[in-house]
Amino acid sequence: MSLRGGLARLLRTRADAAPQPPRRARSVALVGAPLSRGQKRRGVDHGPATLRAAGLVERLAGLGCQVHDFGDLDFTQVPNDELYNNLVLYPRSVGLASQVLADAVSRAVAAGHRCVTLGGDHSLALGSVSGHAQQCPHLGVIWVDAHADINTPLTTQSGSLHGQPLSFLLRELQDKVPQLPGFSWIKPCLSASDIVYIGLRDVDPAEYYILKKYDIQYFSMRDIDRLGIRKVMERTFEQLMGRRQRPIHLSFDIDAFDPSLAPATGTPVLGGLTYREGMYITEEIHNTGMLSAVDMVEVNPLLGASQEAVNATASLAVDVIASCFGQTREGAHTAFDGLPTPSSPDESDSEEQVRI
Repeated sequence: MSLRGGLARLLRTRADAAPQPPRRARSVALVGAPLSRGQKRRGVDHGPATLRAAGLVERLAGLGCQVHDFGDLDFTQVPNDELYNNLVLYPRSVGLASQVLADAVSRAVAAGHRCVTLGGDHSLALGSVSGHAQQCPHLGVIWVDAHADINTPLTTQSGSLHGQPLSFLLRELQDKVPQLPGFSWIKPCLSASDIVYIGLRDVDPAEYYILKKYDIQYFSMRDIDRLGIRKVMERTFEQLMGRRQRPIHLSFDIDAFDPSLAPATGTPVLGGLTYREGMYITEEIHNTGMLSAVDMVEVNPLLGASQEAVNATASLAVDVIASCFGQTREGAHTAFDGLPTPSSPDESDSEEQVRI
């Protein structure tokens, strides 16, 4: 039996020992998180509205999903939000916004929805993963991104918190992460073995050290070129679910794609995922039946060189989300369960001649 076949059978038959929240069939909660304080560029807070305008709700409804759009969260901007360590930007604003998002995601998952968080910048994963883990403490995270986003506040070169969320969530790094103002509520909820990266190609020196020292599984674009995306996904599931089923949290930065496909984003890096590779990732995650939450982040309509560039980026993001919930490149077969028959099957040959 192939590795892929063995994993598929394992995922279908092995029961998870951890209790799971109740689920409604194909029920999807949309939570807008227009968070922009985690980075320096303007416009990413318009991401949720851009994705809705690109037809996200209609696409999911067309797949048979029961869509519950809870609108955008209201994030309070903290006045006089001073730099931490003369470098880290807006810690109080990001910390408070992430706490609000964590509560919203936790409630959505507890109610039985699969939660889609629409960003906003990638610092929002502080809240989305934390809230998800409140209901599913044994979750696994698939982080699809050009960047590792695992700098600490003491190793960051930019000061932007969208490049740091995983350092606050990782148990192994807690003695390396200082207490930022606004972050006292955050409790580390992931171990190094709970994370798999896909698509890396711009990793800072400290991040590379962390990945290696703590043996975090990652697949760079070179690995994808070398192994192929099918083998990458097989190894991803072996890492996260080789021993037991567990809920999956997919955190997808649109800059994982090559900039030729997703130009309207803040930190594009050449040599990214193709459309086919991106869709294969999400199709395979959907096929596990264990996807519980999705982040779609860093769509920034103010950074597109033209309206066509913005539309292409938003359409691609909608395709990613739809693929997470059953859209396939073979067609979305949701309500077709039989072929029609001719209205007059007993028409005689003579009648047919007269009709002709």
